[in-house]
Amino acid sequence: MRNYFKFVVYLLAALSFTLARADSYGSFFQAIKQDDGPAITALLKRGFDPNALDPSRTHGLFIAVKEGSVNAAEALIAWPKTQVEWRSPKDESPLMIAALKGQTEIVRKLIARDAHVNKPGWTPLHYAATGGHLEIMQILLDEYAFIDAESPNKSTPLMMAAKYGTPAAVKLLLEAGADPKMRNELGMSAIEFAQQGNRRDSAEMIAAAIRATQPKGKW
Repeated sequence: MRNYFKFVVYLLAALSFTLARADSYGSFFQAIKQDDGPAITALLKRGFDPNALDPSRTHGLFIAVKEGSVNAAEALIAWPKTQVEWRSPKDESPLMIAALKGQTEIVRKLIARDAHVNKPGWTPLHYAATGGHLEIMQILLDEYAFIDAESPNKSTPLMMAAKYGTPAAVKLLLEAGADPKMRNELGMSAIEFAQQGNRRDSAEMIAAAIRATQPKGKW
């Protein structure tokens, strides 16, 4: 009989732990949605795993950055056990999403936690250039982002800035030393990207940069 009661006690304790864990799990992702940084910190202090994935197998920090839950993202970045370099199935990192969305302070904090500025394929600089976020582009370049990084199809940050970004983003990259003559796997140059996006100012700026590299009489 004594063993039976022990078993019941252990079973109840295990059930209580499981229910508490399930409650924390729901509370954690709810706090991210509500951008409740203090609630997230409280859960982490109670032992909740900062690297838990939601039912779609997505990391909490990635969700916070993508949804613009800045307070939640900052709470997770500040927690030392949070994996800031988690990658989505599309090989996107929280730093890439923050760069695309223009979240300058989140970018700074992620880099301070050693988030990867450079990586194979699409990079944070590609994403910042796509959004035309000049301050973030400069931060990444100051952290030695490879200016002519090539995506899987060999597109560069300059090409992304030319089609999707702004003339100011194109200017920044050209002045920082981006190669205006590179072509991707489809044979497209940055000028053609600009033309495709109806960005006449950017196309003219890139053409001028190419002319500046040619010997006189060759253009």
